[in-house]
Amino acid sequence: MKSTVIRPDALTVSGTNLEHARSHNRRAVLETVRLNRQLTRADLARLTALTPQTVSNITAELLDAGMLLAGAPLRGGARGQPAVPLSINPDGAYSIGVQLDHQTMIAVVSDLAGRVRARTERAVHRPDPQTALPLIVQMHDELRRASGLDWTRLLGMGFVMPGPFGVEGMTSVGPTTLPGWEAVDGAWLSRRLGLPVLLQKDATAAAIGERLYGMASELRNFIYLFIGTGLGAGLFLDGRLYTGGRGNAGEVGHMIVQPGGRPCECGNRGCLERYVSLRALYETLGVADGELATPAHLSGLPIAQNGERWLDSAVGPLRQAVNILESLLDIEAVVIGGLLPPDWLNALVERLHPLPVSIRHHDGERLRLGSAGRDVVALGAAALPIFDEFNPQYEVLLKNGRG
Repeated sequence: MKSTVIRPDALTVSGTNLEHARSHNRRAVLETVRLNRQLTRADLARLTALTPQTVSNITAELLDAGMLLAGAPLRGGARGQPAVPLSINPDGAYSIGVQLDHQTMIAVVSDLAGRVRARTERAVHRPDPQTALPLIVQMHDELRRASGLDWTRLLGMGFVMPGPFGVEGMTSVGPTTLPGWEAVDGAWLSRRLGLPVLLQKDATAAAIGERLYGMASELRNFIYLFIGTGLGAGLFLDGRLYTGGRGNAGEVGHMIVQPGGRPCECGNRGCLERYVSLRALYETLGVADGELATPAHLSGLPIAQNGERWLDSAVGPLRQAVNILESLLDIEAVVIGGLLPPDWLNALVERLHPLPVSIRHHDGERLRLGSAGRDVVALGAAALPIFDEFNPQYEVLLKNGRG
């Protein structure tokens, strides 16, 4: 199979030669190497549009910092010194990701290649901050002992949980949210651990994990639908993460798809997550206490006997939502994942076809299953500090360019 080179026109990795944009250029080089696995300095100059001297300076810094590895020189027919291939050093840095959900807390430490180097998990029940924050400290200490990694190379911690954040009447109301978290910003954790702590929604973290380590690495515009207790989404537009003015972009679970339909705790009726979510599935199956049910309970249930009614009720609203999202955002694909067991997720995606006619004119499947695995949210959480280090932000250029 012919190898594919990821170019700047497919991702936001083009560099700039402005002196004040050094941080952006460094990120552009790291991101381009990460996406292509191995590149020479000449490749980097061509793909990022940076001058050879700028690339040489940046790669020298990254090699000294241990973020890049130099391979054996490539022997070719060209004159001059043999080209040296550069690749990401997995042990160049590490990051912790913590996923907080209604029933589970998962913590992982991953390296720059996205490999999980240690993992720990706890069963919880809608934990409040007083319960969860000390537990996160314990899990951090477990990861440090179990991994045996050089903790001085730890970039920070990503901490993710269901949204929305800071919305009066919605942040901590109803079974799809968690109580007591509306005023928590992670500052206590950061002080206690001596680490930067980045807070994000679980659906956004899932999109980041899929972008960095799954099938979405070559997608410039996509939305990741995360089916959990509720329904949320993470968005990448023009190759960059989009979170909105207050960090709540992607709350697709509260799109009204059935006017006058099932009541939702947000105060509206007919919200999408009242039809497409674990909560909606448990209700349809007649589970007495959906808050105590787990996705593991679904694994042993034959879909043909137990899931047809839920699929029938979910497909119409979800198909309508996909059509709206495609028409509004002109995305390349809708990626679907979450806490549903794989057989249930496959059945849902298969049932969505045929989709309505779309304005979309991109190659490839319109609907795709996430491929980053069951820990995609925790991996995405761990990727937050790494993503902050890698992904070029044009906001940096705009801010610095204005002096």
